[in-house]
Amino acid sequence: MQVCHGKGGPLKRIRPGDGVAYYSPAETIGGDQPLKAFTAIGFAAAGVPYQVDMGNGFLPFRRDMNWQDARAAPIQPLLDSLSFSRDKRNWGYQLRFGLIEITAGDLHLIGAAMGASLTAADAA
Repeated sequence: MQVCHGKGGPLKRIRPGDGVAYYSPAETIGGDQPLKAFTAIGFAAAGVPYQVDMGNGFLPFRRDMNWQDARAAPIQPLLDSLSFSRDKRNWGYQLRFGLIEITAGDLHLIGAAMGASLTAADAA
């Protein structure tokens, strides 16, 4: 995974076994076609962040993940159930920071909406 335009700091906070759900506000980066859905879910693999040479001096940090089989899930039906969005009119503002901590309960709600089977064994 890569977050925050390739910054290493946020990835260093993630530990092996931590769950991650990707939220995609648009179909493409910088695009104007809205998506507003969770598009990937998985668990951090063993190891630490590392840099990848993408060319032209761009050396983003990445972290290996154990991605789960899942389908995209719109966020709108989940807004009243997720603790980070429930009763928050401007729930999307916090997602602009690129990486936020969510509860295990929220991760499981997202996983269920995505059709992913999230078990303790998946985190290993």
